[in-house]
Amino acid sequence: MGNTTMSLYRNSAWFLKGMTEFTRGAFLSAAKHFVEKDLEVSMAGRVFMITGANSGIGRATAMAIAKRGGTVHMVCRNKDKAEEARADIVKESGNKEIYVHILDLSETRKVWEFAEAFKRKYKALNVLINNAGCIMSERDVNAEGLEKSFATNVMGVYILTKGLIPLLEKSAEPRVITVSSGGMLVQKLRTGNLQTEIGRYDGTMVYAQHKRQQVVMTEQWAKTHSNVHFSVMHPGWVDTPAVANAMPDFHQSMKDSLRTPEQGADTAVWLAISEAAATKPSGSFFQDRRMVSAHLPLAWTHSSQLEQQKFMSVMEDLAKTFQPH
Repeated sequence: MGNTTMSLYRNSAWFLKGMTEFTRGAFLSAAKHFVEKDLEVSMAGRVFMITGANSGIGRATAMAIAKRGGTVHMVCRNKDKAEEARADIVKESGNKEIYVHILDLSETRKVWEFAEAFKRKYKALNVLINNAGCIMSERDVNAEGLEKSFATNVMGVYILTKGLIPLLEKSAEPRVITVSSGGMLVQKLRTGNLQTEIGRYDGTMVYAQHKRQQVVMTEQWAKTHSNVHFSVMHPGWVDTPAVANAMPDFHQSMKDSLRTPEQGADTAVWLAISEAAATKPSGSFFQDRRMVSAHLPLAWTHSSQLEQQKFMSVMEDLAKTFQPH
């Protein structure tokens, strides 16, 4: 099959899969098999960090954890929106252990500084939820010269996670959950052109590539840090401000089939708090509380161990250049 045919196959196979598995209806039918008591747990004394916690899936995740007594560190870009979300969460959950940290994950050096400062100030972090993400309509770079969506979706996640692993490892039953996207199913890992300098800039495809990179990072971290439980999940097609802004046509045509933020957050919450999730192999990809393949059938998106390790070493070298000394 030629490249065009293959990518067409991948996209249509993906869309068919999406229509049957990523919609609100698909969530409701999957939910019939959920074990309710998985989420009937107290999180008192456990500490969570959630990026992009002021809206959409991040906010729904923060609310669910707050209601179960967990301490929540909300990492957000916009101070006003974050404070407003925090006030709502405290009011609805009755939990005051909700803290706001202002950080723009696209500002690479600041992510390092934040991770270092957090480790100095706090004694424990049980769960990190990498949820923040961005889709750019056109290519733009940050102060460090990195393409902005790569800086947020990939480098920010890499540095925050690597920076906090020592604190996670010192804490009880540590977990790291990354919110990916089904869009990554149409992307094979790239180890070059990470800043999308070459070729046309298509924001949604760049985003899908970043979501593939998050899956690879999760799989690789699971191998190198065996005492932390890593997982990555697809929330389904969710009605969030981010989707409405980045993909208005998709949002408009699909809006009756999109999931609520709470439905989209369900698997992230389950991965963060349930005992059942911790029994699954670290490094797995989840959808609607089930481990699923990170590849479509027949799609040529598999990459070798060598390519994956090459990607990780490129990330490590790049990250080091921004590390404060």
